[in-house]
Amino acid sequence: MYMPGATAVGITYNEGVVFASEKRIAYGNFLVSKTTKKTFQITPKVGAACAGLVADMQILSLQVAALAKIRNMEIKREIPPNSIAKMMSNMMYERRFFPLLTQVIVGGVVDKPAIFTLDPLGSVLPDTYAAVGTGAETALGILDPQFKENMTEQEAKDLAIKAIRSASLRDTFSGDGIDMLVIDKNGSKMTSEKIN
Repeated sequence: MYMPGATAVGITYNEGVVFASEKRIAYGNFLVSKTTKKTFQITPKVGAACAGLVADMQILSLQVAALAKIRNMEIKREIPPNSIAKMMSNMMYERRFFPLLTQVIVGGVVDKPAIFTLDPLGSVLPDTYAAVGTGAETALGILDPQFKENMTEQEAKDLAIKAIRSASLRDTFSGDGIDMLVIDKNGSKMTSEKIN
């Protein structure tokens, strides 16, 4: 069985979080799609990016978004990113014998910017920046030396683009453009970039 490759990154900055992912899906030597969306809006203040089986992440994001809406109606306030990460973790762990084959970076802004990385079994690892997928090593080679605390939004976006571009140059499973989701206290915006 072929596992699809991908590269996705998440970066916190002084007022929010940036998620970026490339658009290619490839199984083995076959390029399946050049326009796949791997960044997801979960709630108005929380988003996610994934690597692995996109179908699994689509199901996971829909289920967690529904649970978050129900929880929001119960407690009458925004659901923080750590709660969304824990909901995802519980769903992934429940399916540990037939796992959802996806790595996830989830995060957002309710009190302060936060991101969490989840593996297919539901481990939750908090961080200030992260990369997942077959291009993660190359992306982290850019993020590790260049990430700094309290970056501006533009600095975080530029760093995310640089990390995805770098991974796309070396990882044949990554490429064909970048989807970017930026979330701050005012809401979120989704953009697309080309990979030169």
